[in-house]
Amino acid sequence: MLKILIRLYLLTIIAYAGGIFLIPDAILHLFNDRYVAYNLDQARGVQNLIVKQFRQVPEEQWPQVAQALAKDFEPLSIELLDRDQFDLSDQERERLDAGHNVVRLGDWGYYETAIAPLDAHWLVALSNPPDPFDINLLSWGITVLIGAALLGCLLLWLWPHWRDLQRLKATAQLLGQGHLSERTMISPRSNIGALAAVFDTMAQDLEQLLTQQRELLNAVSHELRTPLTRLDFGLVLLYDELPASSRKRLMQLVGHVRELDELVLELLSYSRLQTPGQSVERVEVSLLEFVDSILGSFAEELDSRNICWEVRGGGEQRFALDPRMTARAVQNLIRNAMRYCDRRLLLELSVDGQGNCLISVEDDGIGIPEQEREQIFQPFYRLDRSRDRATGGFGLGLAISRRVIESQGG
Repeated sequence: MLKILIRLYLLTIIAYAGGIFLIPDAILHLFNDRYVAYNLDQARGVQNLIVKQFRQVPEEQWPQVAQALAKDFEPLSIELLDRDQFDLSDQERERLDAGHNVVRLGDWGYYETAIAPLDAHWLVALSNPPDPFDINLLSWGITVLIGAALLGCLLLWLWPHWRDLQRLKATAQLLGQGHLSERTMISPRSNIGALAAVFDTMAQDLEQLLTQQRELLNAVSHELRTPLTRLDFGLVLLYDELPASSRKRLMQLVGHVRELDELVLELLSYSRLQTPGQSVERVEVSLLEFVDSILGSFAEELDSRNICWEVRGGGEQRFALDPRMTARAVQNLIRNAMRYCDRRLLLELSVDGQGNCLISVEDDGIGIPEQEREQIFQPFYRLDRSRDRATGGFGLGLAISRRVIESQGG
C-alpha cells in the first residue's frame, strides 16, 4: 500500500504545485483587462488623495510632500518619479498621457504598484511592500497543511481499496492451497465489489466442478472394487480346474486384476485426502521409534534385496503428528526409493529451531533431475514410463505423500 500511496501522493502534489504556479498566470493572462480595471478601482481613492496633497503645494515642495506622505503611509511606499527616467511600457505611457492612472499587477492578481500622473513631467507611485518573512512562512505552512490534508484524503480513499485487494489476494492464495470454500466477503458497495462478485462466482463454480469430479472418482472407484473382487475370486476358483499349462497364464491375469485393485485403492486414498475438512489427529511420538516401526514392515524385502539402510538423527526428539497419515507418507517415500536404489537407503530425521520436523529419504539410484523434482509430486507423473512398468507403481504414491504433509501444515 505504501508504494501506491507514495505514487498517488507524488502525482497529486505535482498536480497541486502545477496548479498553484500555472493556473493563476493563465487566468491573469486571459482576464488581464478585468483584473486591471478592478485594481484601478481599488487604488483610485488612495491615489486621488495622494495627488490632491501634491497639487495643494507648489512643485518645488513636492519632494518634501513625498517624504511626509511616505512616513504617513508606511509600510506602503510613495515615490515621486521623473517620467522620462522611469521605465514605462508604451501602453502605460499612452494612459498616463491621457491623464489616467496605471497599475502593475503582482501575484494572484493584486497590484504591486499604482502610478498616477501629477503633470506632464512628474508621476507619483504607490507600491505595496513585499510580504515579511513570517507571513511568507505562514503562507508556506498553509500550503504544507493543504498537502497533509490531501495525503489524509488519499489515505482514507486508498485504505478501503487496499483492504479489499488484500482480502481478494488472501482468498486467491487459500483457493490455490485447496480451501475451495473460501470467499472474499467483500461488500457489493466496495469499488471492487463487482470484481469480488465475479471472483466469488468463479470460486463457487470451481468448487462445484472439483466436488463433482471428486464424487465421480469416488463413485467409480467404489463401483469398480466389487467386480474386481469378484473377478479375482472367480479366477482363483478356476485355478484347480485348469491344466498346468494354463495356470501360469491364469496367475498373470490374477496379478493384473490385483494391480488394478491396488490402483483403485490408491485413487480412493488420494480422493479422501483431497476432501476438505479432513481431521488430523496429532500425537506426540519419538521420531526414531516412529521411523523404526515403519522400516520394520520393509525389513524382509530390504534383506532379500541386500539393501543396506541407515537412520540418522532423531535421538530423543519428539514431535506431534498424525501417526497413521504420516506413516503412509513415509512408506510411500521408502517404497519409491526401494524401487530405484542400488544398494543403500538413508533416512535423516531432524527438528529445527522453529519446531518443524524434517524426514528425508535418500537412495543411491540414478536420481531425479532438478527441474522435475516438483513435478514428481503431481498425480500420475512419471519420469520414465518404461522404468515404471518394470518396477511397478501408478504415480500416486508421492502425490499422496504430499497431500498428507500439506494436510498437517507442511
